[in-house]
Amino acid sequence: MAGIEDRGKANENKFAHDSELEFKANARRNKLVGQWAAKLMGLEGEAVDAYAKEVIVADLEEKGDDDVFRKLRRDFDAKNIEMSDHRIRREMDDLMAVARDQVRNEA
Repeated sequence: MAGIEDRGKANENKFAHDSELEFKANARRNKLVGQWAAKLMGLEGEAVDAYAKEVIVADLEEKGDDDVFRKLRRDFDAKNIEMSDHRIRREMDDLMAVARDQVRNEA
């Protein structure tokens, strides 16, 4: 019985660890995609970091990535920046892979 309980605890710990890494990767991706978008909008210096923080906060509105996508879409449209929905989503996906790698390497 102890072996089963130990295995159960190990699985719980792994799940918690993986969930924490995914949360950190998601926040990192939002920062990276915010920096990407800020530069396309012509922002520089501290304005880039401030915009990236806005993107991170936007992700707290609802579960999933749609809230981040809508923020980017809205902001690109407001600045009259030609950007397809597909390109925004592709950049979000590509930067998620980068963010996961960065978080794993830091762990």
